[in-house]
Amino acid sequence: MMIQNETISQLIQAEYSPWDIQEIVALLKQQNTFNFPILENGLFPAAAVVSTTEYTGYGNVWVRDNIYLAYAHYVCGQTDIATKTVKTLIHYFQKHQSRFLNIINSQVDQEEVMQRPHIRFNGQTLEEIDQEWNHAQNDALGYFVWFYCKLVREKNLETNIKELEGISLFIAYFDAIQYWQDEDSGHWEEDRKIEASSIGVVVAALTEFKQLLQESPLANNLTENNRVTDLSFLSELITKGKKELHRILPSDCIQEEPKNRRYDSALLFLIYPLQIIEGKIAEQILIDVINNLQGDYGIRRYLKDSFWCKNYKDIPPKIRTTLSIDREQWFKDNNRELQLGEEAQWCIFDPILSAIFGLKFQRTKDDNDLDKQTHYLNRSLGQITASDSSFGGFKCPELYYLEKQAYVPGDATPLLWTQANLKVALEMMKRSLL
Repeated sequence: MMIQNETISQLIQAEYSPWDIQEIVALLKQQNTFNFPILENGLFPAAAVVSTTEYTGYGNVWVRDNIYLAYAHYVCGQTDIATKTVKTLIHYFQKHQSRFLNIINSQVDQEEVMQRPHIRFNGQTLEEIDQEWNHAQNDALGYFVWFYCKLVREKNLETNIKELEGISLFIAYFDAIQYWQDEDSGHWEEDRKIEASSIGVVVAALTEFKQLLQESPLANNLTENNRVTDLSFLSELITKGKKELHRILPSDCIQEEPKNRRYDSALLFLIYPLQIIEGKIAEQILIDVINNLQGDYGIRRYLKDSFWCKNYKDIPPKIRTTLSIDREQWFKDNNRELQLGEEAQWCIFDPILSAIFGLKFQRTKDDNDLDKQTHYLNRSLGQITASDSSFGGFKCPELYYLEKQAYVPGDATPLLWTQANLKVALEMMKRSLL
């Protein structure tokens, strides 16, 4: 097992006690590993950027990342932070609700991605960014609806009729674009395709919304003739997504090449935190990721992923983290062909695998599940940067990539999404050891 940080290597064990986990958490807090730069309004940038990494654009806010950051604080009992993030996000979407209405009312072409709701924006001003971006990301919108409804249902977030009407626009939007067969750019913001990892998030969102309507007395006060509040309509909308999931899984996309994708680590999120798939399909996805995408330093997003592939800094900074089409064009112009095994290995997945096996152990009490939970927690801890890293020690990278013959952290270090997932994995381990 690769362990970057010598101090952490002395704390990693094959078996843990609650005290051991407490000691690790205390060390990471002391070293500011769990330092989450937060804006006054409760939103988080994607990464803690400095002058040399500002080019990444990771100082901006992504909806998806913010939900994972809010969720991590929620899991660890810091619901005030989670609710503030979500409240500001609903304000952002209300501010730009014309994006939803224009598509619902067929006033714009939904195939023009800049006309879709923007999932990346200026966190300080809540204004959209005037830059071409792959905004067709149904998963990002679904995550928001899922977590908003979850917080309201659990009495952690107070809602009102205006906010519920805003959430209902998401539902009408999912119907208008026919999410179950809509090509979107998904978790990785790349070429559009019909992908199970996006459909599954929307199914989870619709399911939470339906349950909220059944439980909340405010639901009766939603605008009359608002068909998205009709339970039979919602059930049908959910069924359409589940039917497509059944057809696609355990693949992420079964369209013809080059869109076809048998393995994608984004499918892990449907198992946890969404818990929208389980049983044999979930087991197959775990096997697929572990056997085909797992590396020594992290886990690949998918095979032949060119983002931060080998010698990535040969690419000019201005196109390293812009549209994938620009990146692919650079590869063509420079006669570069990606080889299997040269993909970046990401750090956001090992803690999710640990949490998945932790959830299984808490249900089954099978020691084999606890062993796997421990193994993937240890891999996650092993990814934390060494004290002599150029980014500083005790940081959570976005990924490790091949620079010549050595794996080194990518420029988005520390990535707040990685920190959030590690925070969840440690909390889940603590619960398993109770």
